[in-house]
Amino acid sequence: MRVGAIILAAGSSRRMGRGDKLLTELAGRPVLSWTLSAFDACDAIDDVIVVTSLANRSAVAELCRELQKVRALVTGGKERQDSVWAGLSALQQIDVVAVHDGARPLITASGIAGCIEAADGGVGVIAGGQSVDTIKVVDSEETIVATPDRSTLRAVATPQVFRAETLRQAHIAAREAGVVATDDAALVERIGERVVVHDVGGPNPKITSPSDVIVAEALLGAGHEVRTGIGIDSHRFSADRKLVLGGIEIAGSEGLAGHSDADVLTHAIIDALLGGAGLGDIGAHFGTRDPAWAGASSVAMLAVVLEKLAAVGASVQSVDATVIAERPRLRPNIAAMRARLAEALELDVAAVNVAATTAEGMGALGRAEGVAAHAVATLRVRRSAMSGQMDV
Repeated sequence: MRVGAIILAAGSSRRMGRGDKLLTELAGRPVLSWTLSAFDACDAIDDVIVVTSLANRSAVAELCRELQKVRALVTGGKERQDSVWAGLSALQQIDVVAVHDGARPLITASGIAGCIEAADGGVGVIAGGQSVDTIKVVDSEETIVATPDRSTLRAVATPQVFRAETLRQAHIAAREAGVVATDDAALVERIGERVVVHDVGGPNPKITSPSDVIVAEALLGAGHEVRTGIGIDSHRFSADRKLVLGGIEIAGSEGLAGHSDADVLTHAIIDALLGGAGLGDIGAHFGTRDPAWAGASSVAMLAVVLEKLAAVGASVQSVDATVIAERPRLRPNIAAMRARLAEALELDVAAVNVAATTAEGMGALGRAEGVAAHAVATLRVRRSAMSGQMDV
């Protein structure tokens, strides 16, 4: 059985106020990025079609660039049904199809797989759960005319899973009859097919307004923890090189020996970030045998590290680092280092601290044979990202 997914991302976002809700930042990533990642990580999904607007096509394409299962981006229509039909038409050789709102970013891979498993045997499945609110039926003047039994009510969402042929038949029948519905289950029910509600086992809200983003971030926070990483690095002085610390060139001093630009401060920070996320150390990612990093800027390496952190659901919260050197005098350069590192880490400068001290004449550092740095990084890491060892 081959399973395809249609991710709807062509809405107007009228209630968001400004900007597109799907591209709004949610815990450091666009809303749509969370949704797409869940479907890409779901083993039950084979192919993904993303339905987007012309205005957002390039931005959505960038979000899909690193995903393995996205087969195509198609342009949505005026109505939700038009967008689903566009996605359905783009899916080829699919037995089962899951339709999901891109604005429901908290769906998990296990929740998706559960809906697909529940659809075994041809029954339609719609994500949902028992209503926790009492529902009132009102007339045009907001007068209550009925109070349905809450035990029979279900609040439903997406994904909605059907046999592909059943969904096609339901859409064709609706088009012929001029019927417009708010979800695909209603269309499938209309042609007499059975649809059941399945609980995805976790929160699955839809982002429609700025307040929804606040709630979603709070819910995501329940799946995160704060972790600390520690980095230590040291390099000998080298007379034929420039001294670079924290991405800033320090005038009037010989540089440090190393494969890259030997920015010992940035290297210590990189080790702290990788360690906090459980991703090994700098040597595992930027080996001295790799010619791509010969003489390279360590700040450029830091940008790569941020991408690796994002891939496992980790984000940097703060960094505190200390440089140990007898020479040169670094205090005049501290502010510039902090500003450069804050920019590279995408943090406020207040979240990046750099200090400088000496070894009081003790040992190799005290003899001014080189420079060392210690760094401590605080990260916010998604718990599900830490369940197994990363391949570094």
